[in-house]
Amino acid sequence: MSAVTREAVEACLRQFTDPHLDQDPVSAGCLREVDIQGARVSVRLELGYAAGLFKNGWAQMLQMALENLDGVDSAQVKVDCVIDSHQGQAQVPALAGVKNVIAVASGKGGVGKSTTAANLALALAREGARVGMLDADIYGPSQGIMFGIAEGTRPQVKDQKWFVPLEAHGVQVMSMAFLTDDNTPMVWRGPMVSGALLQLITQTAWNDLDYLVVDMPPGTGDIQLTLAQKVPVAGSVIVTTPQDLALLDAKKGVEMFRKVHIPVLGVVENMAVHICSNCGHAEHLFGEGGGEKLAAQYGVELLASLPLSMAIRMQADDGKPTTVADPESQIAMIYQDLARKVGARIARAGEPAMPSIEISED
Repeated sequence: MSAVTREAVEACLRQFTDPHLDQDPVSAGCLREVDIQGARVSVRLELGYAAGLFKNGWAQMLQMALENLDGVDSAQVKVDCVIDSHQGQAQVPALAGVKNVIAVASGKGGVGKSTTAANLALALAREGARVGMLDADIYGPSQGIMFGIAEGTRPQVKDQKWFVPLEAHGVQVMSMAFLTDDNTPMVWRGPMVSGALLQLITQTAWNDLDYLVVDMPPGTGDIQLTLAQKVPVAGSVIVTTPQDLALLDAKKGVEMFRKVHIPVLGVVENMAVHICSNCGHAEHLFGEGGGEKLAAQYGVELLASLPLSMAIRMQADDGKPTTVADPESQIAMIYQDLARKVGARIARAGEPAMPSIEISED
């Protein structure tokens, strides 16, 4: 029986690809410890993203592979998740109590952006992360309803300066809807909206968040630019449908984030296919392959493709989005995979030196 070496252990680990990092654990820099005691091998990996529902299965798979190595009688693999801060724009100060800010945006309304943002936040929380949700859609806030927060609920005020975010399903939530009457429209000009957004972000007492998910309003206007210039966004997720009109507007969203030097983590395609509940026939009501084409055109990843499902709509309206209403369903698993991929893309991006923000007229 030959002696086990660190090189043999690393070579074994290199044969397996982390599906969220798209790299083997050694190349991805996840390997932290290798301890070889005769025929016993202990390995510790560290993932830079929330993966509570994935890490045990990943550890078991690697353990079985190591135990098949020549000279190994037993192996132990431990996988930890350690989420660091990754700030997008170097000149923008960090947010107190927040490690990473994720902007969820769309070029146009009605594509399921808010539903995606809510399920992304809840899925990140299910993976073991500390998560906050900021409803930045000042004109049409909807996260209060999606998180099942009763109308008229108000946040507490701390030290006459800070709003204490409400908590629902394990996520800290803040929205303009908590400060106004649900039936009163926000008839505000751009500067007032930008000021309100900054107050919501900077005067909320976020409590030690790994991720703050920001549900952006549709479009590419004042709120988007304010967020880009004043908030250290680690990355953005673009939500679209396969429809040509939605894709046209989604392209503008991608271009906007690129102009303000915020990484586009990928594209989420909603309403990709409708499956008849009676006969099982699949139909692409809004076109086919649009999200994939958009992602390919801009060199980003198609992070998830979700069906046109009545359950997604009903569960969001009931204040329990799919990720918590039916956590073992196929759709919920898509959201969980999306959450891990988003976290992994932020971790993989590291902390690149970002150029200064320049807003041009073209």
